[in-house]
Amino acid sequence: MSARLVFLGRLEDLAGTAEMAVEPGPLDQVLAGLPRELAVALLVDRVRFALNGRLLAESGGITLASGDELAFLPPVSGGQG
Repeated sequence: MSARLVFLGRLEDLAGTAEMAVEPGPLDQVLAGLPRELAVALLVDRVRFALNGRLLAESGGITLASGDELAFLPPVSGGQG
């Protein structure tokens, strides 16, 4: 069974897909299997992570298990002009 990465906002555009199935394992190994430009964009300080629907304070130590979903939440811009 695989884990699933979910890309939101501009990260979906960069990934070329909203979701991607990956082999479970440590996040650094998972990211190493992605295109370099995408992996670098996912590690920008302002990108937030949600593991199985729970927002994480930091990305350190994430290990994906079978059936896990890791969502990448890009910084939001906008507001009233």
